Amino acid sequence: MAERPWWSQSVFYQVYPRSFADSDSDGVGDLDGVREHLDYLRWLGVDALWLNPVMVSPMADHGYDVADPRDIDPLFGDLAALDALVAAAHERGIKLTMDLVPNHTSSAHPWFVEALAAGPGSRARERYIFRDGRGPNGELPPNNWVSVFGGPAWTRVTDSGVPGQWYLHLFDVSQPDLNWDDSEVFADFEQTLRFWLDRGVDGFRIDVCHGMAKPPGLPDMPVTDLKLLAHDDDDPRFNRPGVHAIHRAIRAVIDDYPNAVSVGEVWVHDNAQFAQYLRPDELHLAFNFRLLQADFEADAIRDAIDNSLSAVASVGADPTWALENHDVERAVSRYGDGAGGLDRSRAMALVLLALPGTVFVYNGQELGLPNAELPDSALQDPVWERSGHTERGRDNCRVPLPWSGDTPPFGFSGNPDTWLPMPPDWAALTVERQRSESGSTLALYRRAIELRRSRTEFTGTQLDWLDAGPDLLAFRRGGLVCVLNTGEHPANLPEGQLVLSSAPAAGGVLPPNAAAWLV
Repeated sequence: MAERPWWSQSVFYQVYPRSFADSDSDGVGDLDGVREHLDYLRWLGVDALWLNPVMVSPMADHGYDVADPRDIDPLFGDLAALDALVAAAHERGIKLTMDLVPNHTSSAHPWFVEALAAGPGSRARERYIFRDGRGPNGELPPNNWVSVFGGPAWTRVTDSGVPGQWYLHLFDVSQPDLNWDDSEVFADFEQTLRFWLDRGVDGFRIDVCHGMAKPPGLPDMPVTDLKLLAHDDDDPRFNRPGVHAIHRAIRAVIDDYPNAVSVGEVWVHDNAQFAQYLRPDELHLAFNFRLLQADFEADAIRDAIDNSLSAVASVGADPTWALENHDVERAVSRYGDGAGGLDRSRAMALVLLALPGTVFVYNGQELGLPNAELPDSALQDPVWERSGHTERGRDNCRVPLPWSGDTPPFGFSGNPDTWLPMPPDWAALTVERQRSESGSTLALYRRAIELRRSRTEFTGTQLDWLDAGPDLLAFRRGGLVCVLNTGEHPANLPEGQLVLSSAPAAGGVLPPNAAAWLV
């Protein structure tokens, strides 16, 4: 049997660089801050890192508006800092993957600046999606598409001193969509892929993987009152058939670099359509967000797991699991906040790490961080402005990590004025405090990751459901049994040796909002 690729059972740690560790006391995390804390990540036991974008950017969307995809933004360091981080990670046996943004660029990208200056019909505008408007004098947008961040998806520019064409931006106005029907777009993206792979990067998380291809004629959306940040399988803006040719071309480049991995952000709900992104000549891995979206109910969690497994089974791909990322509520808050939310998030950590496939842990998840309550004046996510201050956006899950001490900035920075304010009541959640407590959430994650790697019971991709009582979820994977109690009453554990539990399980009884591993 062929050896499984390195990523097939790996635990990835998602680093949001702005919020991980600040080495130069400017209040914003950076690459040297990540490098200085690699020993912590090795101690935690993770196999690989995923860095959110660190390329040159005006930071209108915190790095997802890229002005130069082949250089490091000075906010985070420089190319030498990236090279040092890659080398230091590899010395510790940790892979490093970067975030790439192929759907759009920054409006500050030289291509877009050139396109604005060149005018209608120019070669420069063909790299983007410029269209004449509808109605008298082209005063209406080319279609009714809306931005994922809120508001219209079209902005009108000035041509020769008068109102002119419109350009498409499925996200912020500062993020014009690229025209992937233009050959120069892929040629440039290939340069970007090879630039980072040649520097020793181990692969990429690819942003908005379902978004690059646009439908011919750009037809209107049948429904425009979608929830912000939401996608629908009938949405003409996303998941067009032509996107798969793009991914096959990307994969052909990545295949020139043995052991490099591609991980896609694919917001597609239909399993058959989702699986197409994971065919042997497209992505290696793709995020299925069903588990992340499931309520803390046994049936909902089981359905999410079954869905994720069946979604990849038809193409023989590995499932990918996550409970948090930089775009969604922290699990503690999603499951109810307070002690109950923390208990449920700890229990779900054991479910997550018992599953076959690739697991992603978002920085701070291992500390049990909740969403931070931020004042309006601190909010920076473009969603806040584009929604007319009706949606607070994603800043509350992006607050810097507390490392040590009793007061902000908790060792994150030498500067108390951090880019997002840190809650004073996080003193009990610091890495320093939790490393000294055997029952902490950090200790639970570390022990679970260690067992996942070292115990022979964690074998195979087969998952079998076991009979369990109401509000209980139980499955066997290899020699491991995982039991989750989502109910309000204690439950008896099945026969077996207890090796780990998210809460004390004395006498073979699992309390509510808890999970356990048995062998």
